[in-house]
Amino acid sequence: MNISIQRTKAFVTDYAIYIVLAVLIIGITLSDPSFLSLSTLTNILHQNSTKAIIALGAAFVLITGGVDLSAGRVVGLSAVVSASMVQLADYPRKFFPELDTLPVIIPVLLAIAAGLLVGLINGLIVSKLHVPPFITTLGTMVAVLGINSLYFDMPPNSSQPIGGLRPEFTKWGSGTIEIGSFNLPYLVIIAIVVAIVCWVIFNKTRLGKNMYAIGGNVQAAHVSGINVSRNLLWIYSIAGALYGLAGVLEAAKSGGASNNYGNMYELDAIAACVVGGVSTTGGVGTVPGVMVGVMIFGVINYGLTFIGVNPYWQLIIKGLIIVAAVAFDIRKYLAKK
Repeated sequence: MNISIQRTKAFVTDYAIYIVLAVLIIGITLSDPSFLSLSTLTNILHQNSTKAIIALGAAFVLITGGVDLSAGRVVGLSAVVSASMVQLADYPRKFFPELDTLPVIIPVLLAIAAGLLVGLINGLIVSKLHVPPFITTLGTMVAVLGINSLYFDMPPNSSQPIGGLRPEFTKWGSGTIEIGSFNLPYLVIIAIVVAIVCWVIFNKTRLGKNMYAIGGNVQAAHVSGINVSRNLLWIYSIAGALYGLAGVLEAAKSGGASNNYGNMYELDAIAACVVGGVSTTGGVGTVPGVMVGVMIFGVINYGLTFIGVNPYWQLIIKGLIIVAAVAFDIRKYLAKK
């Protein structure tokens, strides 16, 4: 009997987030059976694809025992940079009136490079100056907002929302690929590809193994010969590049951009990671867990709205889930110690 109870507890502990997701889906479906449909699933995936990419970037940093508060503002910067250079030639309020029509890939790469640069700066400050990640990324969060606002306020734009984006750019945020009678959004495909690449990095590369080692015990990582500074530079840079990609896709999805894009996205990303099993103490986390964490909040936002639950109750439910996830994580950490 005791063995059976122990096995049940172990199962619940190992698969808690999947159980929570299943309970949410079942509960919402019982309230409204039409929720359980392919179109609903597609909508949830489409709405949360960019959030999944941001959360994967945040997971890199969290696993090392750090935290990245600059993610949302990097998303906003990348969205503005990319959108400012892919407007229609005849759009009356062009950001750069004299700019020739560029191949879409150039603004996209520039925007991702901007995100990577911010990540690199974060990594340099954390690894070389030994400033705590919380303070480092809090500072860059504010600085990036200022830089983005100055760029956004340049004449002739003067802080006007950027619109009139070219269809070959916006299709990556709103377009679909037809698979039989099913239309799969490009955004979902991109998010899946990014998740697969991240899984490979986490599990099959030296950088991934070093990342877990640094998060588990940074002093032990030093002693074992791991170049912690160099690895942190790579990790923060990859995270910044992922935020940059998410910003580009956010601009493509909405068909425009402003300097307010990405506000508070970092908190959603960190919450999804924590709920998905990424330890707040570092050294623990998986790509599938992060994706399920994103889906849990996606189901909460979409599903509870679908059945008419007051948005304020949705915030309360999200908050309780976040606190419960962190409490559960700390409980496991203390048990191991």
